[in-house]
Amino acid sequence: MALKSRLPTVSGPREFVEVSGLVPYGLQYSDLFRSAATYEDKILKGAKLADLPVEQPTVFELVINLKTAKALGLTIPRRSCSRRAR
Repeated sequence: MALKSRLPTVSGPREFVEVSGLVPYGLQYSDLFRSAATYEDKILKGAKLADLPVEQPTVFELVINLKTAKALGLTIPRRSCSRRAR
């Protein structure tokens, strides 16, 4: 709908790009799950929940859908595309 209306959109989940979303920005879920597994391991080994520190995500992911950007008439700077193409 956003592409049809020519509206650039930003969302959370990376899967948004696969359905013509322009820019998802959010957590890298694999890192989040890894962190949760470490927490679970500590709990199963007897750690008290009150003694465990609160952790915040540290890895975030920004993806730009170049096909959608082109369809919207947007130019993405080359340096923004240099990290990894998929």
